[in-house]
Amino acid sequence: MTEQQKDTLVTAITPQSEDFSRWYLDVVRRAELADYTMVKGCLAIRPYGYAIWEHIQQALDSRLKATGHVNAYFPLFVPESLLSREAEHVEGFAPQVAWVTQGGTEPLEERLAIRPTSEAIIGTLYAKWIQSWRDLPVLVNQWANVVRWEKKTYPFLRTTEFLWQEGHTAHETEQDAQEETLKILALYKELAETELAIPVVDGQKTDSERFAGAVRTYSIEGLMKDGRALQAGTSHFLGQNFAKAFEIRFQGRDKSLEYAWTTSWGVTTRLVGAVIMTHGDDRGLVLPPRIAPYHVIIVPISRGNWRETVLPKACEIRDRLVEQGVRVYLDDRDGYTPGWKFAEWEMRGVPVRLEIGPKDIDKSQVVLARRDTREKVSVPTEGLTDRVQTMLAEIQTALLAHARRFRDERTRRTDSYDTFKEAMEGRPGFVVTPWCGDADCEASIKTETQATIRNLPFAETERPRHRCVRCDRPAVVYAWFAKAY
Repeated sequence: MTEQQKDTLVTAITPQSEDFSRWYLDVVRRAELADYTMVKGCLAIRPYGYAIWEHIQQALDSRLKATGHVNAYFPLFVPESLLSREAEHVEGFAPQVAWVTQGGTEPLEERLAIRPTSEAIIGTLYAKWIQSWRDLPVLVNQWANVVRWEKKTYPFLRTTEFLWQEGHTAHETEQDAQEETLKILALYKELAETELAIPVVDGQKTDSERFAGAVRTYSIEGLMKDGRALQAGTSHFLGQNFAKAFEIRFQGRDKSLEYAWTTSWGVTTRLVGAVIMTHGDDRGLVLPPRIAPYHVIIVPISRGNWRETVLPKACEIRDRLVEQGVRVYLDDRDGYTPGWKFAEWEMRGVPVRLEIGPKDIDKSQVVLARRDTREKVSVPTEGLTDRVQTMLAEIQTALLAHARRFRDERTRRTDSYDTFKEAMEGRPGFVVTPWCGDADCEASIKTETQATIRNLPFAETERPRHRCVRCDRPAVVYAWFAKAY
């Protein structure tokens, strides 16, 4: 996208069928979720977009605390000598690290990395804090920003600077650390499906896709409306790799000196992008109620002396809804017609629109319109709060069901490489196929089709009866391939 295109005011949204990428960028700008800045790849997240992230953040934070995790904060800068201690880790991140080489007018004696992730700085501190098995487990999370110098950026999905949470835990045994890794992955899946209404596939990444320095990486994968997959969260079993690199040792129950077993895991603001791409339509955003900045938009019909007649009733309804925990915005702005407001808030994805005019007051009713189906229904004002809350729950459930149907309809199985390659033309969704487990075979498939193994799902418990889809060697697992962001 050119600078001129970035600065162009978006007045209409490109249809998804015409150009999905353009549609996505139009929605981000038109709905005022984010805007470009003078620094490549660094977005300004606007209040409406940040409110979506806040609701995701709050939902996850409460879940983490309920499982015994606590929040802390660690430095933004990581000395180069620390970052380089774990060889595979630094090699994996080297192309993306941004460096500080000067402080004020003085050159630094040692370069400082702007954190691409925090294993290094946290590892040195855990080495100080952990002395005995009695100090374990350490279950710490931080909400922070990180910087990864991306060559190609895309709002929310891949940016130079982004917001995230990163958990870093230390454990007494391998089993404890492995259980933590899978516990967090299950928590991420529950968050995605319950709060974001995004169905995800959970499983283990291949070795070529695992986190640099990890023993095993697990992920949740969603399918966007253009048929491309999106990694929505990862959880890493680090084994003792980082403990050995940073000397995280403790006295065991038998008085022996042992290395801790560690994990790390995270989700980012890319979840906002996932919500847009999973649920949005040609009219703009469609937001799941649980993370929507507003559950209900009230639009009073501005006719006659509406400020003396309709507005007081609208305010009364707003107050009743707010008392019951419903997030409400009353749009009483002058200078905009009700029709313009309908379209504006539809574009912003508010789950329910409440219309009220003079005739509605005479009939002791309001009109409710669902954003997902655009269905409109007249509802008595008596019992309105219960009806709204029921409708919000129905929308949340319907969005998940619709997204799951979409994913299932675009998931196909084949053991033929010709069929596989044909399926991967365009952006078809998930293609499940037998795979031999060889990294060279995996790389060849990626080169020839641009498809990657998203993960090896836990649900795929049956050993393949067919041979590998590409190399014809015995297959060891069913792999889920897709083109991905």
